[in-house]
Amino acid sequence: MVGNDRSLRRVVVTGMGVVSPSGNDIATFWNNITAGKCAIVPLEGFEDTPLPVHVAGVVKDFNPLDFGMTAKEVKRSDRFSQMAEAAATQALASSGIVAGETVAPERFGVYVASGIGGLNTQIRQTKLMMEEGAAWISPMYIPMVISNIAGGNIAMKYNAQGPCITHVSACASSTNSIGEAYTAIQSGRADAILAGGSESVINVMAIAGFANIKALSPETDPMKASLPFDSRRKGFVMAEGAGMLMMEEYGHAKARGANIIAEIVGYGCTCDAYHLTAPRPDGTAAARAMKAALDEGGYEAGENLYVNAHGTGTHYNDLAETKALKLALGEEEAHRASISSSKSMTGHMLGATGAVEAIVSVLALRDGIVPPTAGLEDPDPGCDLDYTPLKAVKRNLDIALSNSLGFGGHNVCVTFRKIGSR
Repeated sequence: MVGNDRSLRRVVVTGMGVVSPSGNDIATFWNNITAGKCAIVPLEGFEDTPLPVHVAGVVKDFNPLDFGMTAKEVKRSDRFSQMAEAAATQALASSGIVAGETVAPERFGVYVASGIGGLNTQIRQTKLMMEEGAAWISPMYIPMVISNIAGGNIAMKYNAQGPCITHVSACASSTNSIGEAYTAIQSGRADAILAGGSESVINVMAIAGFANIKALSPETDPMKASLPFDSRRKGFVMAEGAGMLMMEEYGHAKARGANIIAEIVGYGCTCDAYHLTAPRPDGTAAARAMKAALDEGGYEAGENLYVNAHGTGTHYNDLAETKALKLALGEEEAHRASISSSKSMTGHMLGATGAVEAIVSVLALRDGIVPPTAGLEDPDPGCDLDYTPLKAVKRNLDIALSNSLGFGGHNVCVTFRKIGSR
C-alpha cells in the first residue's frame, strides 16, 4: 500500500487556525465543539428580502485587524479572503514556520480553496454598475472577487514562493487542497504547504440559490435546523468560515523541533458522475474514495477509527454516506467506528468545511475525544451507525477519516494518524 511506501516522504500537521461560527481560534472552537454547542443563529439583515430560510452559521466578533491586517488591506479584500488570512496567521504562528528562517521561501506553498470566492464583492459591484454605470466599478473588483486571491494574498504576506494553487470542487474544495498538498510534499515538490479553505457567502443570492434547489433547512429554530442523520432533518444550514493546516515534511519538522500534532497518511478522490446536486444513491463512488484514503493510511480492522462525516442533514446525503461507510469498511467495522457530523454545530461552510472538519479530526486524535452530533435525538432507521448522538465520547483513537462530498459528485477523503499509533 502507498501509505507504507517509505520511498515517499511522510507528511505531518504542525499548526492549525480557524475562523468559524463556533469560535475564531482553535481553543475556543474545540471547546465548543466537544461541548456539543450549536452555533447556528437566527438570520439577520435580510428583513427587506423575503427568504424561505431563517437561520445561518454566522462568524461572530470577527475583526480582521486583530489578525495583523491593515485597514487598507481590509478595504481591498473580500470577507472570504480576510477569514482565510486570519486562519493562516493562526496556523503559521502555532507552527513556527517563517519563510527564510525555518523554511526556504521557494519550498513553501499555499493551497487555499474556495467553492465560490468573492460573491459578496460581486453583488456589491453589480449593484453599483446597475445604479451608477460601468465607470464606477472598482479597480479592485477583479482582484477581490477571484477565488485564488486568498491564497495569493497569504503567499505575498508570508513570502511563500512555492506552489500556490486554488482548488474548486464545491463542498469538497478544501479537502482537495489538503489532499493535494499532501501529495506535493510526499513527492518532494515542497517542504511545507499551508492548506485549507475559506468561504463567506451568507447573502441573498447564495441563500436564495441553495434554497430554491431545496437544499437548505426552512426550520426557524436554530437548535433544530441542522440535524444530520436525524429523521427530522430538512436540509443543511448555510455557514461561513475558514480553516488552515500547516502541513510539513516529517524530517523537516523534526529537524526544526516543531510540535507535530498528527500525521496525514491517506487521500482518496473520486466522482459520482451521476447528478448535479444529488449523491449517487448506492454510495459506491464515495465508498471508493473512503477506502482509498483508509488503505493508503494502512488502516486495519480493529483499529479505533473516528470518521468526521460529511453529514449535511439533507435526506439523500446522510443515507448515501451511511451506505458508503458500510461499503468502505464492511458492516462490522462500520458499526465499530465512531462517527459524527460537526455541521450539526457549525452549519455547512461550503468550500471551507472540509478544512475545518479536518481540524476536528486532528484534534479528536490528539485528545482522544469523539465530538458529538448535536441534536441527534431521533435517528433515521437508514442511518444506523454510531453517529455519537448529543454528547462527546472519550476513545483512544488511532486513525481519523474526514469525508467531503460536494455538488457535482466530488468525493474527497483524507486520513490522519495519531503520532505513534503505527
